[in-house]
Amino acid sequence: MPRVLGIDIPGRKRLEYALRYIYGIGPTRAREVVDKAGLDASKKADDLTAEEITRLAKILQSEYRIEGDLRREVSQNIRRLMGIGCYRGIRHKRGLPVRGQRTITNARTRKGPRKTVGAVRDRAARAALKSGAKK
Repeated sequence: MPRVLGIDIPGRKRLEYALRYIYGIGPTRAREVVDKAGLDASKKADDLTAEEITRLAKILQSEYRIEGDLRREVSQNIRRLMGIGCYRGIRHKRGLPVRGQRTITNARTRKGPRKTVGAVRDRAARAALKSGAKK
């Protein structure tokens, strides 16, 4: 597994796919980086020489915001939205969908598992349930 800027990229994959394991590099950027470095996109990541890895790292570091810097920027943007109290910031604070999705039926990823409220009304029935659950 070759290391590019401190990130292990899978060696058995083609270079254009292996670069996508770096946060901030998607399909289009991966192709751009490979072209700028003058490398063959179909070459396996394990077959890269030290000089080619250095060339890749230099291009990624100078021209793109990736990994730690990008993660920090995204979290600062979210923190800023929450700080000014805008609609999107409030949605982030409450853990609800931010981009206008419906919340009545779906949104389980953001809201978490269902919390059932008020299933048993009667105290006697609740006590019977508790004693039955202990057995």
